[in-house]
Amino acid sequence: MHDILLTTLNGRYSHTSIGLRYLYANLKEIQSKATIYEYVTNERMNDIAQRILSFNAKIIAIGTYIWNASDVSELIQIIKKVSPNTIIILGGPEVSYEPFRVNLSWADYIIQGEGEEQFYSLCKDILDNNLPKQKIFYPKMLDLSTIQLPYKYYNDNDITNRYIYVEASRGCPFTCEFCLSSIDKKVRNFDLDLFLQNMQMLWDKGVRNYKFIDRTFNLNIDTSIKILDFFLEKKEQYFCHFEVVPDQFPQKLRDKIVQFPKGSLQLEIGIQTLKKDIAKNIKRNLNIPKIKENILFLEQNSYAHIHLDLIIGLPGETIESFGENLDYLCSLSRSEVQVGILKKLSGTTLNRHDEILGMVYSDIPPYEILCNDLIPFEKMQHMKRFARYWDLVYNSGNFTHSFTLLVKDASVFSIFDNFTSWLYNQTFSTWQFSLDRLAKFLFDFMIEVLQKDKQIVANALVADITKAKGRKIPKFLRTYSNIIQNNNQIDHTIDQKNKRQQRRI
Repeated sequence: MHDILLTTLNGRYSHTSIGLRYLYANLKEIQSKATIYEYVTNERMNDIAQRILSFNAKIIAIGTYIWNASDVSELIQIIKKVSPNTIIILGGPEVSYEPFRVNLSWADYIIQGEGEEQFYSLCKDILDNNLPKQKIFYPKMLDLSTIQLPYKYYNDNDITNRYIYVEASRGCPFTCEFCLSSIDKKVRNFDLDLFLQNMQMLWDKGVRNYKFIDRTFNLNIDTSIKILDFFLEKKEQYFCHFEVVPDQFPQKLRDKIVQFPKGSLQLEIGIQTLKKDIAKNIKRNLNIPKIKENILFLEQNSYAHIHLDLIIGLPGETIESFGENLDYLCSLSRSEVQVGILKKLSGTTLNRHDEILGMVYSDIPPYEILCNDLIPFEKMQHMKRFARYWDLVYNSGNFTHSFTLLVKDASVFSIFDNFTSWLYNQTFSTWQFSLDRLAKFLFDFMIEVLQKDKQIVANALVADITKAKGRKIPKFLRTYSNIIQNNNQIDHTIDQKNKRQQRRI
């Protein structure tokens, strides 16, 4: 049995908590008294509480995030009612800034900010029966050279079945008001040689999927290149995810990116808005010519999978200007575009806009905007559905041919906005869309509303559905697919006949 249980509720089983492993790595002489066990948010809290209490741990430490805050609130209440002497410690981004917008009063202690040192000291005091009177331990910025790295505590199951999160730096130099990273304006780097040694250790253990959580991977170009070189030297297949600054791609960085083979590199680029006045409202740097140049370069010259971010509901931005942003990005690239809804996180300074612009947010995680003076509640709800359908149709990659036909010779935003209204009126749902069902809705919309040619629409949908092996053509498309197959057979026969004639000649 262990005295300390480190746990959290991940959004999916495939996720892991690097934060728990940092805490565990820095427990020094009491590390042997601790263990890590993770759960998933879609489980019943009573069941999780039962399994947590079965450890008979004196201390339960829970990582608290925007996606699990409501569940953690319920969970700690159950634990304290059933086992009032169990000591609960909360840490993580969701408790690092006040006000707390879920009930966390059942926790005994809360550690804000980087917790490696304070968590060790607190656990040591508790195990020595020296209970602190202080409930909240306020943030302290750490010297990264003094903490132990967590990577050897990813186990074989993590490596085989889950994402492996890593970081070469902490902090962000930018001041974007919606982002918690802007609060920590000093970027601190881990010792690069030691970091790369740990990456090699993970590689030797079989890790081939690295998700970097650095907020600005390409801020220090020399460091970025050394990390990229580490992977370029590898002969086996791998995958790396980096979050990058959109206007920071000098030639020597470009020269490295173009060397990555297909399927090995993903770059997440936070655009958020392309309107200079809106960017100024949220204290965000925006160099549109550089952004355009870099996206086009990556699109045309590299195999990198590009993930672009846009936000709906930023202070001062209308739906029309958001639509212009989306149209512009889609004209530059066919990359994934993540459409997000603005969230107001505790600790950020977004609230300075509330009275001036009528910004109203939900107090329930993830604290999304409900309406403002420019976007009424009804339209904001519509845009949330837009974002969901956009993921299903565009970002999924399942309907590349069909999407091209859908928006042909038209505004991407305008057409998809109409499709969103139409689809919701058909279903009153944003969930439970199988591939076949969604294909049927796309077919009906393009035929009934856009009045496109049935056979052309069917051709596009069949091409999309059959591009992955094992997929069957839906019943509603089989008549059209027979025509496609017959036409292909005729074309094949003509080609063969022409080839025979050419051989005779």
